[in-house]
Amino acid sequence: MTDVFLGSCNEQACENLARHFHPGCCHGRGSPAHERGLAWLKRVTDGTDEGFVAAHSLAEVYAVLTTLPVHPPISPSDAKQLIQHNVTTKLEIVALSDQDYVQVIEHLAALSIIGGAIYDALILRAAATANVDLVVTLNEKDFQRVYPNLADKIVAP
Repeated sequence: MTDVFLGSCNEQACENLARHFHPGCCHGRGSPAHERGLAWLKRVTDGTDEGFVAAHSLAEVYAVLTTLPVHPPISPSDAKQLIQHNVTTKLEIVALSDQDYVQVIEHLAALSIIGGAIYDALILRAAATANVDLVVTLNEKDFQRVYPNLADKIVAP
C-alpha cells in the first residue's frame, strides 16, 4: 500500500470530480489528465492506497465546486455532500500548525518565490508532515519549484 497525498483541486479537476459524482453536471467535459487524477482517488477509495489531503484544500475544493460555471450549478449543500462522500470520509485530513505556516513563509522567502505559490507550498508542507510516499498533482512543475527537495515524490497522474 502506498501513502498518497492528493494535491490541489483546480477548476478542471473539481469539475471532473463533480462530473463523475454529481449526476447531470458537466456533461461531455473533462480531460484524460483529470481522468487519471480521478483514478488515484479511486485507488484510495477502493483501499489500494492510503490517501491524505491538506486541510486547507477542503476550502479550495468547496470554493471551486460552488463557483463552477456548470449547469445546473452545484449548490452549497451538494458541494458539502461531494466533499464528505469523496474526500473527508476517504482521505486523512492533514492540518498545519501556526509554526508550519511561518516556516512555509520563511522557506518561500529564502527561495524568492512570490504570490499564490504559497498555496502549493502549504499542500507540500502538509504532505511532508504526513510523510507520504507520493504527492499526486496536475500542477507538478509548480509543486517541484516550491519544494525541490520533494521533487522525487511529486508525480502527475
